[in-house]
Amino acid sequence: MKLIRRWSLMRNTHPESIQEHSHRVAMIAHGLAVIRKQVFGGDAAPDRTALLALYHDAGEVITGDLPTPIKHFNPAIKQAYKGIEKVAAERLLHMLPEPLREEFMPVFFPDASDQEHMELVRAADKICAYLKCLEELSAGNTEFSKAERATRLALEEMELPEVRYFLDTFVPSFKLTLDELD
Repeated sequence: MKLIRRWSLMRNTHPESIQEHSHRVAMIAHGLAVIRKQVFGGDAAPDRTALLALYHDAGEVITGDLPTPIKHFNPAIKQAYKGIEKVAAERLLHMLPEPLREEFMPVFFPDASDQEHMELVRAADKICAYLKCLEELSAGNTEFSKAERATRLALEEMELPEVRYFLDTFVPSFKLTLDELD
């Protein structure tokens, strides 16, 4: 995962691997689940949410990172890519020794009982894209301007109170330098 680069269609001031991305998504997804549970009285399990987030892009070690604009170019490509992701997850699962597969099956193939957790993982994934855009813009990389606007709009359209809470409470601190953190 450390060798697969994200944002391949854009110049990056700081390259990001899917390993780095997955770690960040897991931390933010865990935080969103805690916010849902503690602030909004929901039932999300932070540990399960974090685990699913940690592995959410694992299949990209086989497929590579297909940029979002390509993935979502049209419904046929989006559906075909879902099939590719499924095949990649199956291949990863079968690369594991037989005694471990049963334990990893629900990680690579979340079921309907994980719908709430996956909603938070998708939100965390989008928040991470937004944070990447903000970081690139703060470094003077205006190539991320359009992506920042589109990603912010997508976050707002999610209408998840946990996302709004995270954006209002935590995102401002991501804009600070180390010296400004206090």
